[in-house]
Amino acid sequence: MKGGGGGGGGGAVSVTTGKRRWRSLVIGVLFLVILSMLVPLAFLLGLHNGFHSPNPNPNGYVPVHKTSIVSDLKIYDKYENSETFNHAENSKIAGTVAATGRGGVDENENCELKFGSYCLWRREHREEMKDTMVKKLKDQLFVARAYYPSIAKLPSQDKLTRALRQNIQEVERVLSESATDVDLPPGIEKKIQRMEAAITKAKSVPVDCSNVDKKFRQILDMTNDEANFHMKQSAFLYQLAVQTMPKSLHCLSMRLTVEYFKSPSVVMELSQADRFSDPSLHHYVIFSTNVLASSVVINSTVLCARESKNQVFHVLTDGQNYFAMKLWFFRNTFKEATVQVLNIEQLNLESHDKAILIHMFLPVEYRVSLLNVDGPSIHSKMQYISVFSHLHYLLPEIFQSLTKVVVLDDDVVVQKDLSALWDINMGGKVNGAVQSCSVSLGQLKSYLGENSYDKNSCAWMSGLNIVDLARWRELDLTKTYQRLVREVSMGEESKEAVALRGSLLTFQDLVYALDGVWALSGLGHDYGLNIEAIKKAAVLHYNGHMKPWLELGIPRYKKFWKKFLNQEDQLLSECNVHP
Repeated sequence: MKGGGGGGGGGAVSVTTGKRRWRSLVIGVLFLVILSMLVPLAFLLGLHNGFHSPNPNPNGYVPVHKTSIVSDLKIYDKYENSETFNHAENSKIAGTVAATGRGGVDENENCELKFGSYCLWRREHREEMKDTMVKKLKDQLFVARAYYPSIAKLPSQDKLTRALRQNIQEVERVLSESATDVDLPPGIEKKIQRMEAAITKAKSVPVDCSNVDKKFRQILDMTNDEANFHMKQSAFLYQLAVQTMPKSLHCLSMRLTVEYFKSPSVVMELSQADRFSDPSLHHYVIFSTNVLASSVVINSTVLCARESKNQVFHVLTDGQNYFAMKLWFFRNTFKEATVQVLNIEQLNLESHDKAILIHMFLPVEYRVSLLNVDGPSIHSKMQYISVFSHLHYLLPEIFQSLTKVVVLDDDVVVQKDLSALWDINMGGKVNGAVQSCSVSLGQLKSYLGENSYDKNSCAWMSGLNIVDLARWRELDLTKTYQRLVREVSMGEESKEAVALRGSLLTFQDLVYALDGVWALSGLGHDYGLNIEAIKKAAVLHYNGHMKPWLELGIPRYKKFWKKFLNQEDQLLSECNVHP
């Protein structure tokens, strides 16, 4: 019996243990179900908040373009006094402008301050939607939802409550399937009439106005939040499109790299080393990771030159794109000009920190928001300025035998002969550049500090620069730049902030102002440029987000870039490259 009793006790323990295991399993499953619901919810909340990501830099510099980094400066200009606001942006989207209490900013200007060139693109590509009836349905739904909670509390209005609820459900179902009037189902006019009748009757019922007002405000806030969410989502997708390399260009780069390694012996360096270091020739330097863009720069320069035999182009790129560049410029010739491709990561520059060569730094662009306060109104103006990157300050050491070079950004197109640049006497200046006098150094004092510089000096632009390397070495400007970088790097500023301050202050009083006809900027963000001015300019600079090789590029400016594209290469058609 004891033995039997012992056996029964063991069975009870087994049953109890089994129940505990079962309960643990149930709890585990419930936990996984809850977790699977929370993860998508967390993602949606992140999406709703504008795809925010941690920004370690409190000054708000965030790179937003693959080819040329674009950062944001917000400048508040009040009469003669100016103050620069640091402005943080996340997910490549600029945030809200600081409130001034002096009146409002125009809707279009406010949009541009928040979302930059996306608003320009959106305004130009806005489609007129035939949605009059859809808007009417949305307005009716808005009012019906506001009245429904108050009507539902009245026992004597059960019939009206059911009518409102039924109409709200019907309209919600219709709107979920319809964006324009064409999408609306047959008989929608009767639904509109029934909803209008129900709303009219609801308005005639005495209710607590404060409740209706509260509901109206709630619905309005929800609608504003929804509109803001969609605006941020659209701006995010726009930014994603402009900073991501198109699939066709990625295909081209990969195919060129593969072809190079299939027959590396075919791509031989021609015996032209003497031309690469001959100071009597015209040397052009291009920093680029874009095969197509750098090719257009070279092709346009050569085709517009009176003679090409004295032209030498040095394309500096990174290890990832080096072999593609190498094969492309081997397959394509540019009259009598010579092209040298250099891998910036393999240059033997012993006097410099090796860490600086790990990454390929391209010219840096900044979007500057100028806020002008005039009485109760505020007006804004967007400007783009571009300056040298860290790698530009290695030019004197990379090209030790050269005395003068012309530096071209890879988002420019040359329309006229540039040989006259070599005859300019810069009078001891180092950097010949077109200046942007819409932005003065004084307006950037929060970034430049209180150093001894002329506050009225204009900011200069990269894109087209003639650089006197001999004078650069004489003044040891690379050392000056490195000192300025070290001073700024002591804080938490980004590399872009360092490049802005370092470049503008390094060339203080050393910039030779080129005539404005040499270069016209803005083709990557300004829809309002004069076509005649474009045709007269020697160099067109597509600074901004809307580069000509992107689908989002400004259509009316693309033709000036596209005509210098060599479209006969077979790989272009195979990769579906059709800018």
